[in-house]
Amino acid sequence: MAKLYGDENFPLPVVEERRRLGHDVVTIQDTGKGKQGVSDEAVLAFAIAEQRALFTINRFIRLHRLQAEHAGIIVCTFDPNFVGQAIRIHEAIKFKASLFDQLIRVNRPVL
Repeated sequence: MAKLYGDENFPLPVVEERRRLGHDVVTIQDTGKGKQGVSDEAVLAFAIAEQRALFTINRFIRLHRLQAEHAGIIVCTFDPNFVGQAIRIHEAIKFKASLFDQLIRVNRPVL
């Protein structure tokens, strides 16, 4: 399963479901850097150093263009259906041999 890093804005229920699905997930809060206003660049740098794909609700697309070498960036739209969102992330990455240098978008379904 994937090694993932969740940024500060990602809902904890999604993180917990990702873990239940077998992914190795660390959050910015787990690292002791929560609520410190860590820049997006620093968040991505940590994910790169730890070889973890970053999953975020923020728009890291600009950073993907500037820093194309990374362990993966999964950009999601906010979805209050946390379990559904975790499953959609899982489905988006489960068959990928590697997430390195990939930008993956996971959107909330349109109702």
